[in-house]
Amino acid sequence: MNQRPSRDIESIIRDGTAIDRAIVAARRRVILRHRQLGVPLVIWREGLVVEVPPESVELPTDTGGAGTPGGEG
Repeated sequence: MNQRPSRDIESIIRDGTAIDRAIVAARRRVILRHRQLGVPLVIWREGLVVEVPPESVELPTDTGGAGTPGGEG
C-alpha cells in the first residue's frame, strides 16, 4: 500500500524551482482574491505591519499554473 511518490521530494527541495513557482503562484492568487473582494493586503514593510490596497501591489507574472489548474485558480 505504501507507494513511493513518482517524484523524489529530496531532489525537488534541492532544485527549488518548483517551490519558487508555487510561491509565486500562491502570491498571485492571494493578490487576485484580495482585488476581487476589495480587501486590503496586510504586509510587512520597513519593520511594520501595514495594510495596502491590493491594486497598489504588482501582480506577479503568471507562472504557468504551478499549484493550480489553468494558472489562476
